[in-house]
Amino acid sequence: MGSGRAALLAGATPLTPDGDEAREWAERELTDPVYAAAEPTLLDRVARAIGDFLARLFSGQLPAEWGPLLAVVAAAVAVILIVVAILVWGVPRPTGRTAAKRELFGEAEKRSAAELRNAAASHAAREEWDAAIIVRVRALARSAAERGFVQTPPGATVHAFARAAGRVFPDYAGALEDTATIFDDVRYLRRPGSADLYSRVARVDDGIAASRPAELAGAPS
Repeated sequence: MGSGRAALLAGATPLTPDGDEAREWAERELTDPVYAAAEPTLLDRVARAIGDFLARLFSGQLPAEWGPLLAVVAAAVAVILIVVAILVWGVPRPTGRTAAKRELFGEAEKRSAAELRNAAASHAAREEWDAAIIVRVRALARSAAERGFVQTPPGATVHAFARAAGRVFPDYAGALEDTATIFDDVRYLRRPGSADLYSRVARVDDGIAASRPAELAGAPS
């Protein structure tokens, strides 16, 4: 073998390193960013640990000393799952009667029918007829919703309510339309209210509150 070739072979990287060289190669190779990206994140490790625990929990492979803590751990897991669900899907939106209580004829209104009637009576006692009429009509609609007969979803108008309520209480269909007209005249057309108009609205509210829907009229009490 010539001296030039021997020198070339001597300077080449050996194909079979010794122990120290092999460890140095491995450490250098593992510093490559490709390996770092492939490693599981902290979230991955936590999720895997929770999954392994749940698998042991439902397979009965937990140690015996875990027995007294089982209920506490299960409750904690349930709370975690609920929190995660809220973070992912958000808080459930109110529906049905809860949503109806947040809006009434285009305005926010959370008071109950009883509270609205009391407020209307207070306005009437001070001869504030406009406010008394508006609040008493709202009490009529809220009462029907609370009894489960006629719902008032967001955006419903007073005339839409009157038509729906008239189908449930046909004896008051005409009076309900009259009540809706009074409400619109006072609320939107700025026509002045009066004691007579308030009395007409109050009679309809009181009459429906004491009545049963048409389909239940013949049912036993």
